[in-house]
Amino acid sequence: MKVGIPKEVFPGETRVALIPDTIKLLVKKGAEVVVESGAGAAASHPDEAYRAAGATVEARHEAVLAADLVLKLQPPAMGEAGLPDEVGALKEGGALIAFLQPFARRELLQRLAARNVTAMSMELVPRITRAQAMDALSSMATVAGYKAVLLAANAFPRFFPMFMTAAGTFPPARALILGAGVAGLQAVATA
Repeated sequence: MKVGIPKEVFPGETRVALIPDTIKLLVKKGAEVVVESGAGAAASHPDEAYRAAGATVEARHEAVLAADLVLKLQPPAMGEAGLPDEVGALKEGGALIAFLQPFARRELLQRLAARNVTAMSMELVPRITRAQAMDALSSMATVAGYKAVLLAANAFPRFFPMFMTAAGTFPPARALILGAGVAGLQAVATA
């Protein structure tokens, strides 16, 4: 089986679907992995690390999308807003795993179905104990909760934590965190 890891095309996306350590596991199981050149660069995973893990690095975006199984983060682009038509480049009868936003992207699902692409939307994996190893939303929510507090602390005009110095004590800031899900609990811990 050929597994493709394309570079994400949506502006501002710095994540990559698989890191080199995970590639090693796939290669060990007998998969052929092809990674688009530069796919992991913004996430601090250079092409050399993918090669060392056993992947082939491919320069052509369309060649990576033609793999039997394509792993992405963002939904595949459909040629809108100057982005490439990734759906049209997917292998007919192939498979795709990504955050597909299926309830908001009906046309995407129709185009995938027309190409007979088996698609799995990562945000629809149940958040239960048995599926915990596949729960990609919790890890993203943890990062979001952490980053939200950092952004708030940066925008706040005073010190965020309590400081005790020889010059006196600065009282801590107060934070209002709405919700106690994964993101909310991480925000509480960070604040």
